[in-house]
Amino acid sequence: MLTGKAWKFGDDISTDHIAPGRLFHLRSNLPELAKHVLEDAREDFAQNMKSGDFVIGGNNFGLGSSREHAPTIIKIAGVSAVIAKSFARIFFRNAINVGLPVIICDTDQIQEQDELEVNLSNGTILNKTRNITLNFPPLPEVMTKILNAGGMVPYLKEHGDIVV
Repeated sequence: MLTGKAWKFGDDISTDHIAPGRLFHLRSNLPELAKHVLEDAREDFAQNMKSGDFVIGGNNFGLGSSREHAPTIIKIAGVSAVIAKSFARIFFRNAINVGLPVIICDTDQIQEQDELEVNLSNGTILNKTRNITLNFPPLPEVMTKILNAGGMVPYLKEHGDIVV
């Protein structure tokens, strides 16, 4: 069970919004880069979010270059999951590979700072602030196993191969 507050972003949040290109020199220091996560989309986010909080997107979250450090720094910053209407395909796969849950769901009923409780196993988001439950299609079993292991590298170290 994941719990935290919602930080609302709009459509078309790019990997440049997540990990600004002007901070290219920090790519070898991901904890430092994580201090700037999403600041080009929302200046107050990195300094004010709490570990366990959620990033809430609209359509096409994570578009742009395949920067695998974009989902990595979201995870390092302490975000529990990214919930969006849709994701850029490469961002979605990179997120799973680094162990960051990504959930496809209609986010219109989630508002800024709503208190959420997410159950990845049964595909539900309880919006405790508004007393509503949203459903999402649970991730395929293999993706859940990768997330539970902490990402693709720990999964492969443990299992040696993809086991479905």
